[in-house]
Amino acid sequence: MRGRGDRLAAMVADSELDLVLVTDLVNVNYLTGFGGTNGACICGSDKRLFFTDFRYSERAETEVEGWDVVTVKDDWLAGLAERLWGKVGFEDDHLSVRTLRRLEEKLADGVETAPAGDKVEKLRRVKDAGELAAIAAAAELADEVWRWSLEHGLAGRAEREVARAAEARIRELGAEPSFPAIVAAGPNGALPHAEPGEREIEPGELVVFDMGAKLDGYCSDGTRTFATGDPGERAREAYEVVRAAQAAALEAVAAGIGGEALDEVAREVVKAAGHGERFGHGLGHGVGLEVHEAPRVSQRSEDVLEAGEVVTIEPGVYLPGEFGVRIEDLVVVTEEGHRNLSGLPKELQLVE
Repeated sequence: MRGRGDRLAAMVADSELDLVLVTDLVNVNYLTGFGGTNGACICGSDKRLFFTDFRYSERAETEVEGWDVVTVKDDWLAGLAERLWGKVGFEDDHLSVRTLRRLEEKLADGVETAPAGDKVEKLRRVKDAGELAAIAAAAELADEVWRWSLEHGLAGRAEREVARAAEARIRELGAEPSFPAIVAAGPNGALPHAEPGEREIEPGELVVFDMGAKLDGYCSDGTRTFATGDPGERAREAYEVVRAAQAAALEAVAAGIGGEALDEVAREVVKAAGHGERFGHGLGHGVGLEVHEAPRVSQRSEDVLEAGEVVTIEPGVYLPGEFGVRIEDLVVVTEEGHRNLSGLPKELQLVE
């Protein structure tokens, strides 16, 4: 954790700021290792302060590495303000206007604040070996739960039953769902973020099954589309379009490609098949401590992929009132290509 604070301090030194105040708890956890519900950090060239309250002071002493631990006893914002000086950057994506104004009222004369942007999120993009191992383990666990779910069958069961059973199995294996599982059959599959309901999965339908696990603090994310018997020629054709689009995008993944350009690789395949308007979301996103984080892989992305980033590759086709298809892998970007963390086959699987 010490090295992460040093990297943030180097970013501060290269900016017009003297300090950065980190208040987002995910970012605090990333920098310090603290897993409680109240914490903040102040980071500068020669300052590494971690703040919490009396409830977590003992926990912080065991979890926080490379930061001086400060226990704020009374006024939380005053405890932060009295240790701020110069020009202080704040996380403008996370700190509310109201809280910022209250903090500014407590600052000493001459101390000014300025938006710091997403400095910690930029650090989080490239994963170290330990992070990659944790994400890979979460993905492997999720693959095991998919196999277990298919062994129990899909047809004749309610979407919600399948989703809840999968989430329960994730917990049995020592993890947590990284997000509520999506099980969407038949026409419900045309809703990219459908909520599983009481609708019974019928024979001869496509079933979009989107799921992830969170293990040791790190997330996985993946999707497969299964068929409960022969779904018909139109559904099979759409499935093969999505599979081809995903294969093309995977082939193009490598450090240096832009998120917009990578998205376009898959989108061109879908467009050529006449389904361009039915692929309405981005191709993918980063995954780490959160299931959705930087970088973005979409039509409006300005991000350029770097080695060590973990991203999803998940094209889809959604035909309202009929069905949906999405195939999603979780990959590590490398200098020459990628390492796929998703182990399930991508040929259309027929499930009882």
